[in-house]
Amino acid sequence: MSEEKDRRLYFRQLPIGPMQNYVYLIGDRETGEAAVVDAAWDIDGILRTAANDGMRIGKALVTHFHPDHLGGDMMGAHIAGAAELLEREKVKVHIHKAEAPFVKRIAGLSSSDLVAVESGDTIGVGNASLTVIHTPGHSPGSQCFLIGKALVSGDTLFVGGCGRVDLPGSDASEMYYSLTQKLMSLPDDTVVYPGHNYADRPTSTIGDEKRSNVFCRFRSLPEFLRFMGYSG
Repeated sequence: MSEEKDRRLYFRQLPIGPMQNYVYLIGDRETGEAAVVDAAWDIDGILRTAANDGMRIGKALVTHFHPDHLGGDMMGAHIAGAAELLEREKVKVHIHKAEAPFVKRIAGLSSSDLVAVESGDTIGVGNASLTVIHTPGHSPGSQCFLIGKALVSGDTLFVGGCGRVDLPGSDASEMYYSLTQKLMSLPDDTVVYPGHNYADRPTSTIGDEKRSNVFCRFRSLPEFLRFMGYSG
């Protein structure tokens, strides 16, 4: 990313909610348009932050369909999310095509509310653009968003960890390939912005994760599966 584009990029990491989620605001300062990634828990606070920064939210991006990132009912409680955002702003929710059916059921959205995306797609935000990287494993349609040297990694890659693979729709083999073949192939200076605040620091780099994240260091799938508690 050039220095001029770097100055124009608007990027906020917001710790929100009792599950230590990170919500992201990413946009173009020149046009004032921003996208929100994984809007949940405190929609008023998210919108207020963007407005105070002189930005307007024009798109909603979702890393995966779990309610703590999307909104919806979870363990008998309702989490505010995409449905509440759409009541306030006329935005489309960008979700991987594999998870569009789940999003409609869990968040109560209609097909007209959604934009189904797949790996390699670009999403324009003002004059900036984000690239979609499909990273299944934690869920079938888990996806990361890359803008310049910033990677919003959702629940695929954490600082020093990775997302769970023992949930419905999870797949440990897919997680191995998403981590080792997709994310670890990015440049070492790519900055990792995870979906949860589970570490002693809010960000990392791909280079640091290659060196220190045990989940990213396995040389074979069987070795990874054994470590994760699977015999296959």
